[in-house]
Amino acid sequence: MSRVSGREPRVVFGFHAVLARLRADPGSVIDVFVDEARNDARARDLASAAERAGVRLLRVPAKRLDGFYGGARHQGVVARIEPRSGAASLEELLEGLAEAALLLVLDGVTDPHNLGACLRVANAAGAHAVIAPKDRAAGVNAVVSKVASGAAELTPYFMVTNLARTLDELKERNIWVVGADASAKEELYQADLPRAIAWVLGAEGAGMRRLTRERCDTLVRIPMRGAVESLNVSVAAGVVLYESLRRRALPGG
Repeated sequence: MSRVSGREPRVVFGFHAVLARLRADPGSVIDVFVDEARNDARARDLASAAERAGVRLLRVPAKRLDGFYGGARHQGVVARIEPRSGAASLEELLEGLAEAALLLVLDGVTDPHNLGACLRVANAAGAHAVIAPKDRAAGVNAVVSKVASGAAELTPYFMVTNLARTLDELKERNIWVVGADASAKEELYQADLPRAIAWVLGAEGAGMRRLTRERCDTLVRIPMRGAVESLNVSVAAGVVLYESLRRRALPGG
């Protein structure tokens, strides 16, 4: 298992993502580029935040910002950042936990917008890490960082070579592997869920792969009371992670 990181600086864009990084880990921000034509309140707030953090801010033509992504919607702000330091591997992260593990496993989520949204909800719910296979997953890039609104830099994201083997290793650590699957007989709110849990979700439509489903200790379904048959994977992730969070808050939970 390996941590997604690198020594080369990464780039994040958009006011929300850049501000989140400045507030959460200002020491990792190398510099901030702002469209020289922007002098509105948001641009001024960003400049003040960069100044407080001691981060160099450069005002540049919009075309220079466009060059980072070939014209992506950067809102007039781009930052270069050093990859966040943290656990070098999933094993190291799990060894260092002082509480029961809460993990999100994504099998086949290849859309960067979906990954960014999943990282955001995982961070909000207090998940310790998000796990995905190397062969069928989106990597963290500028689009993911923007959608995640800072969570991509705060939530550990591990891409593993063999997802089935990784799930087996989690079970050896007494972490239950629970899959969310529309065909499951048991509903989420009636299921007996352990504290240490790895929630497994497949891509919308395709669902989990067979080997992934077979590794699950149990499967549960999110009740669907309306006409739609499925939820976006990030919405489903929020439902199951917050159900775990709710149960942990119960007396004796």
